[in-house]
Amino acid sequence: MNTLLLNANNAADVDLCARLLQQGQLVAVPTETVYGLAADASNPAAVSAIFSAKGRPANHPLIVHVAHKSALSQWAKNIGPDAHALVEAFWPGPLTLLLAKADHVSSLITGGLSTIGLRMPAHPVLLALLQQHQLALAAPSANPYKKLSPTSAAQVMAGLQGKISAVLDGGVCQFGLESTIVDVTGEQPTILRAGPITASDIASVLGRPVAQPAQHNVAVSGNVKAHYQPNKPLSCFSRAELLLRLPQLTQKIMLLQLTELPQVALASHIVMPTDAAGYAHRLYQTLFAADQHDIAAIWCELPPKSDQWLAVHDRLQRASFAG
Repeated sequence: MNTLLLNANNAADVDLCARLLQQGQLVAVPTETVYGLAADASNPAAVSAIFSAKGRPANHPLIVHVAHKSALSQWAKNIGPDAHALVEAFWPGPLTLLLAKADHVSSLITGGLSTIGLRMPAHPVLLALLQQHQLALAAPSANPYKKLSPTSAAQVMAGLQGKISAVLDGGVCQFGLESTIVDVTGEQPTILRAGPITASDIASVLGRPVAQPAQHNVAVSGNVKAHYQPNKPLSCFSRAELLLRLPQLTQKIMLLQLTELPQVALASHIVMPTDAAGYAHRLYQTLFAADQHDIAAIWCELPPKSDQWLAVHDRLQRASFAG
């Protein structure tokens, strides 16, 4: 298959993207979080093709991207006041709501579960495409399963060229990490995947605490131990550990650092942003760039631990999991 590279700033290319989706084809599209591998959510055959292209297990649910806040009731039922409040506060934006699925929703989308993840994206090109063509798109990250999520069209092409119909190039993604997923099916809203919208952001809207378990077994996008992984093995260390390990290096590495660390012959250094949002924006593209170098491994200096850094720590933990 010849994968087309389309320009999001070209109206004809955006229209072609819409036509391909309406025909049941797969197109990688830009969002404000990461690039998504999109299929028409109303077309079961197209949705099924997502799993084949990614090598993704069929029981791993997808997120549906909708065009309007009112679409909530088209895809979900038993929608409570918490969900409506969060939609008003954060849509369009990087927040996915987990709700009870409407009866008509295909189990292909939900991985056989009774719940569905819904999001209204904020990327202007994607949102306009959804609204102008009356589309709802099932769209996990546009990468081979468990590999780095792409934040640029080049990263998508590196992983999926020849497996999908097109990539709509909308530039580098704003946030660089996947959306926050919050379960609003129970009495207490619960964050099931950390992301740009934090627990304190959500609590400030709802006026009460939000649960955020360190680990859980709920099947949602991204909840596997090994995920978001570069091709080269990634290891994460504290600054103190790095000061001990760097002088003992016996293989070439790429080091993602936050603080000043000693220069050693076998280590190449990339200085990462010291703010959580800047770090998140750069993380996947930096790991992708490091993968292109002649190195044996990638090392990462662990960032601070705070509410703002939870999403980064989550991705680093999964990206470095070697079990």
